[in-house]
Amino acid sequence: MKGLKKRWGITSNFQLTIVFIVFAITGSASAWISKPVCIWLGILKEDFGFWHTPVRLLIVLPLYQILLVIIGFLFGQFKFFWAFEKKMLRKMGLGFLFKNNPS
Repeated sequence: MKGLKKRWGITSNFQLTIVFIVFAITGSASAWISKPVCIWLGILKEDFGFWHTPVRLLIVLPLYQILLVIIGFLFGQFKFFWAFEKKMLRKMGLGFLFKNNPS
């Protein structure tokens, strides 16, 4: 845990626990919300067959990114999750979204 705390810049076990809780809630919430979003968009298993799961994952990914920052904010960890989000988006090749701000 010390290595993870150091890599993430976390100073206390309490903050680390909150971060883990936020990740858990976000993962569950994005999976849970993706079903009604797919239905709303008309992406049904009957229509897409095998491709339903990959398409649903493509929908869950941006939903997860948004929820991570929102839920992190609700738990008082906006600064951590905003930095985490920017780093993740840069690794996904979307760093141009934050070109003006290096942090």
